[in-house]
Amino acid sequence: MHREDKERVVAELTEKLRGADTLIVADYRGLTMTQIDALRGRLLEHGARFSVVKNTLTRRAAEAAGTDQLLALLEGPSAIAFVESDGDPAAVAKALADSARDTKVLEIRGGIMQGRTISSADVDELAKLPSLEVLRGQVLGAVIAPLTSLLGLVNAPLQDLVGLIDARIEQLEAAGGAAAAPAPPEVEPEVEEPVAEAQADEAEPEPEPTEDQEA
Repeated sequence: MHREDKERVVAELTEKLRGADTLIVADYRGLTMTQIDALRGRLLEHGARFSVVKNTLTRRAAEAAGTDQLLALLEGPSAIAFVESDGDPAAVAKALADSARDTKVLEIRGGIMQGRTISSADVDELAKLPSLEVLRGQVLGAVIAPLTSLLGLVNAPLQDLVGLIDARIEQLEAAGGAAAAPAPPEVEPEVEEPVAEAQADEAEPEPEPTEDQEA
């Protein structure tokens, strides 16, 4: 490889190391190209790029990127799964663990997650975690459940109120039907004469004759 090509590869690896929150290193020795391509495609579905690297160039890139903890993992033929920012580290770890179990060739060495070194055992534990899709569903379910309960509490009084309103409407309609029947004729009350005033008029004395009248 020419010097220019080496410099280009180191620059690309440096950029990948700086941009990856999680990376997992594996010994791919013994895998066929068909197996490598199949694993590369599966990892790509989970947001990771699987690259076979040269240790000498990767060491230079690790020093340039400030990821010196990677140096201890670069022993023997190495391949690195660079998990992108929108990738699923648990799904990537599971894909690598499945490949290691199925092929009995791939060997996971460890990796780096958010600046912290993780061992091969840590990668196995990471592979047992639910995927991001499952976790999102669990979080969504945890959020929706209280809202559903709250909606039930709100709807229950409203449903009772609607029932009371319907019953009152039926009651008013029944009362309205009864009011529509013809009412009996009204009887005018008898008017009593003012007895007290008549007696007062009869008891009033007649006026005495004046002197002119006597003459």
